[in-house]
Amino acid sequence: MSKASQGVAVLGGGSFGTALAAVLADNGHAVHLWLRDPEVAEAINTRNENPHYFPGRKLPDGIHATTELLACVEAAETVFVSVPSKAFRSVVKAAVTAARPGQYWVSTAKGVEPEGFHLMSAILEEELPEDPCGVLSGPNLASEMLDRCLTATVIASPHEGLRKRVQTLMGNSYFRVYANTDTYGVELAGALKNIYAIVSGLAAALKMGENTRAMLMTRSLAEMSRFAVSMGANPMTFMGLAGVGDLIVTCSSSKSRNYRVGYQLGQGRTLDDIVSHLGQVAEGVETLKTVHFKALEMGVDMPLVTALYKIVYEQSPIEDVIRSLMSRQQSSDVEFILPRE
Repeated sequence: MSKASQGVAVLGGGSFGTALAAVLADNGHAVHLWLRDPEVAEAINTRNENPHYFPGRKLPDGIHATTELLACVEAAETVFVSVPSKAFRSVVKAAVTAARPGQYWVSTAKGVEPEGFHLMSAILEEELPEDPCGVLSGPNLASEMLDRCLTATVIASPHEGLRKRVQTLMGNSYFRVYANTDTYGVELAGALKNIYAIVSGLAAALKMGENTRAMLMTRSLAEMSRFAVSMGANPMTFMGLAGVGDLIVTCSSSKSRNYRVGYQLGQGRTLDDIVSHLGQVAEGVETLKTVHFKALEMGVDMPLVTALYKIVYEQSPIEDVIRSLMSRQQSSDVEFILPRE
């Protein structure tokens, strides 16, 4: 495919949706950005600025913001869905009434629908059974994408045409797109790492050392891959950008909403106060609850998830939870080499 301008829709004018639209516009594509707030849409169209998420930051030309969902979808050859997981199904249900044969649909949401433990790609497949669907995920902090920092991501789909289309649409001098066929693994990695970013932020607030930080990230990787493999994912996916790459950036940066939630938990703030203060969705909070009960149902050992659940939802003292974690039986490091006892 050529680099000629193509019509692209981005559904969701949050931080990542805005940054995604900016990358696409930088590549010369006509980007139709759907969002609910007419004032923000007007600001994007008249001042090239999203005042809610990126005040004072200039967006590239070529982004047309609109509150008209159906018109946005009708104008596009490829549709990226970048709304929070809570709103994902309702937005897709509304959008598909304007869908056309041959469109590509890509989810960028990193969450899980609690009822039935549906990932966002499963919702796309249910609502658009005849259209190719995929998932975009990786170590992609929205503000750095907007700053044109060197960045890479993963497009996962069983459909080769979709993978190549997204690589063509988004690849440029500062943004690289790698391909994977393990849609479930890539998407599950993106959802699970948000939980461990909360853990990492909490540890930072408690001023734990670098040894602790390294232990938490590597044990997080072991835990999330264990859970994902039990759900049918490929363990090798977790060695790539969507797995360890996304985990590192989300667990290391205060730009991550989930990291900030954990940090404020470690400072003694309540969850309600944190969410109110944050003003944005932190997917890890809801994903934590969903994954905790799914792991119990499946009999998958997830000590960090269990510990964080106790802190967030049962108000257990942090010191008691840490003491309990450190007194657990010592098991194998990499269970794919040495099975766990």
